[in-house]
Amino acid sequence: MPGFNEISPSSLMRLIGTPDCPTILDVRIPEDLAEDPIVVPTSICVSHTDVAGMDRARMKTRVVVICQRGKKLSHGAAAILHASSVNAEVLEGGIKAWLAADLPSVPITTLQSFTQTWVTRHRPKIDRIACPWLIRRFVDPEAQILFVPPSEVDAVAERFNAIAFDMADGDWSHTGAFCTFDTMIDRFGLRNEPLLRVAEVVRAADTNSHELAPQAAGLLAISAGFSRLYKDDNRQMTALFPLYDALYRWARDAFEETHESPTGAKL
Repeated sequence: MPGFNEISPSSLMRLIGTPDCPTILDVRIPEDLAEDPIVVPTSICVSHTDVAGMDRARMKTRVVVICQRGKKLSHGAAAILHASSVNAEVLEGGIKAWLAADLPSVPITTLQSFTQTWVTRHRPKIDRIACPWLIRRFVDPEAQILFVPPSEVDAVAERFNAIAFDMADGDWSHTGAFCTFDTMIDRFGLRNEPLLRVAEVVRAADTNSHELAPQAAGLLAISAGFSRLYKDDNRQMTALFPLYDALYRWARDAFEETHESPTGAKL
């Protein structure tokens, strides 16, 4: 059971992927990172000596601090944050407990291989909304997403040090029958059951394979409607994020739920 000022790995995982996810600070030393070269999704890696000087504007109202075993580094860093009136908790058992619970972990090499900027084709509908949602909710909450004409994606990626995604010949794109959302789940180490359920719906809607998931027709209809409602791609993306938040919560907590009318007839 978590001690005072601690949060369990399972409780933290239930917050990740939702708008209520706290800021997660990984304060492990280089030797510990080398021993376990993964991070909890959305983590910001920072030295324990630099926590006091962190920009408070980057932090949410709730912070979780992680070290190797949930001892001196994380408790010390949390105490420093508390001294500055920041609501900080420690991950019970640290990264070792997270790994023991077999929870999603992002490879540190993957994090180090990309910048905070991603670029894709403008006028998104499904995959190009789902992917930014995945990045913002599970990898990098501060990621910048750029939408440009298809002919300019590669040049913009080069000039602005961005990563192109969902392009026919790109590194982050469709693979066979799987769409870019599937590719990102694999490469980010996020293959847990709820996200795989979301991926199946996204894939079915994005590739017109509605037989894979009955929810796909609804996702396509709503996505197409939003693309008509908004001329601004970034506003459209922001407006659709709550839809994917709800789809994730369905996939995590309500995928077996059914609904009946007051007369008892199933809807």
